[in-house]
Amino acid sequence: MDSETFTVRTGSADVVLDLTDRAQAWCRGRGDGLLHVFVPHATAGLAVLETGAGSDDDLLAALGDLLPADDRWRHRHGTPGHGRSHVMPALVPPYATLPVLDGRLALGTWQSLCLVDLNVDNHEREVRFSFLAG
Repeated sequence: MDSETFTVRTGSADVVLDLTDRAQAWCRGRGDGLLHVFVPHATAGLAVLETGAGSDDDLLAALGDLLPADDRWRHRHGTPGHGRSHVMPALVPPYATLPVLDGRLALGTWQSLCLVDLNVDNHEREVRFSFLAG
């Protein structure tokens, strides 16, 4: 299995960061198999969703409704609401496995691979791509 880890900067606000182009470039020339993507963080997740038409903002709004950034959380260090970031991976898991056919991600027309990060205290994230050949 071939793997590579890289760092992305997520900034100081809730974000849905599109990783599709980077994943596609990494898979180019690898043939058929599976791309497994993992973020080794307790406060980030991965989602496959449409971007650019409002769904990414809708996801952040839904997560904001489900996981408000206030002082209700028992996990309290960091900025107000930091504890919600530790609950989010139960809803948006820190992994995704995607089919690769002839070196191309086999995503649907409107699907994108995205990093979801609500943790405004950590501005950098590691992402690990691993390819399992078919």
